[in-house]
Amino acid sequence: MHPVRSGLVVDRQPNIQYHYDTDVKTANTSSLAQRDSKAATILNLEAERQASTINLIASENHASRAVLEAQGSVLTDKYAEGYPGRRYYSGCIHIDEIENLAVERARKLFKAEHANVQAHSGSQANMAAYSTLLEHGDTVMGMSLSHGGHLTHGAKVNFSGKWYNFVPYGVDRKTEMLNYDEIEKLALEHKPELIVVGASSYSRIVDFERLGHIADRAGAKLLADMAHIAGIVAAGLHPSPVRYAHVSTSTTHKTLRGPRGGLILCKREMASAIDAAVFPGIQGGPAMHAIAAKAVCFFEAMQPEFVHYQELVLENARTLASELQRQGMRIVSGGTDNHIVLVDLSPQGITGRDAEQALEATGITVNRNTIPFDPRPAPIASGIRLGTPAVTTRGFGAEEMRRVASLIIKVLSSAADKRTQEQVRLEIRDLCQQFPIPGLA
Repeated sequence: MHPVRSGLVVDRQPNIQYHYDTDVKTANTSSLAQRDSKAATILNLEAERQASTINLIASENHASRAVLEAQGSVLTDKYAEGYPGRRYYSGCIHIDEIENLAVERARKLFKAEHANVQAHSGSQANMAAYSTLLEHGDTVMGMSLSHGGHLTHGAKVNFSGKWYNFVPYGVDRKTEMLNYDEIEKLALEHKPELIVVGASSYSRIVDFERLGHIADRAGAKLLADMAHIAGIVAAGLHPSPVRYAHVSTSTTHKTLRGPRGGLILCKREMASAIDAAVFPGIQGGPAMHAIAAKAVCFFEAMQPEFVHYQELVLENARTLASELQRQGMRIVSGGTDNHIVLVDLSPQGITGRDAEQALEATGITVNRNTIPFDPRPAPIASGIRLGTPAVTTRGFGAEEMRRVASLIIKVLSSAADKRTQEQVRLEIRDLCQQFPIPGLA
């Protein structure tokens, strides 16, 4: 028996069948296929899935062939505990060179005094920053997960919420945007040792300068988590937190379009403490193949075409939001200033989980997401989060975004019968064939 909401029919465990008609050139898998055909088959199927679906997950992107080559390079084989010039292993002359290259490029790209490129992920970058700036039990302010924050910004199920006393802040109920006056009021009341800014599902400009002033007034330090917007910041299209925050953290994928990994930027006087927090504090040997891929990513982000790419990411997000609005969808906060579009499905009577599954069944990948003041729990949610980095990398423009919006509306507003789903699948297959993934083409 299928659960039904507003005519939307969703299989709780959908047997999704993708149409793999695109000619996908996967990374060099000939040796893998000979050695381990099962693993090779799975990797090729994933490459085909990506090539034949429209990826609107805001935290995902498609890395370039150069980044993929660096990630899969001979540096996979090298252990290198420590830092350039201070290793605990021999044979690190070229390891030092590639890490120094990544560090210098990161510093230049973000105009930072110091960069640590060893963090394995954004969460570990935040953990290192906390261990540098805080003692266990200290009071911290962070954006509520249900209002758009991240797990590591104080969620009770995360180490951050278990180790520190987090005071959450959120968005204004009416505007659904950050209320800086309210944040300042909370900061002056609770006198936190640290204020964390940044989000995973907030679609508006963040005023880092104002937040820096608030932290100063409250006697707190400021940590900026720019994981989602790092690429937009690097392109100069969003205010940078680096000048105002004591520490800034990020991932190197998402809008930055590099490998999965973490990055920490800080003032020169905090460099030694941050480095020690990463190693030997919370990590052992760095993933040198990932650091090489980060170096390539930072180089690509320094090129003029990267700025144009980010301009298109923002334009595509605005087009997607406005077209969905035009066709009757409610966009949280009324629009977007970055790559994220958060859709409230409450007026349609559809849960985020149902929408996510229905869209995936037709070849559009999104993620369910809570909206501010959501009455539903996170596993069900009342919204979906959409993002434009991956489709923009494939070459989608305004025309394609309007088409994608129409396909989303068609799936979510119709009875989602088999005939409708098949029509949408065909349109998606056509779009995907026109815009191959650069790293796989």
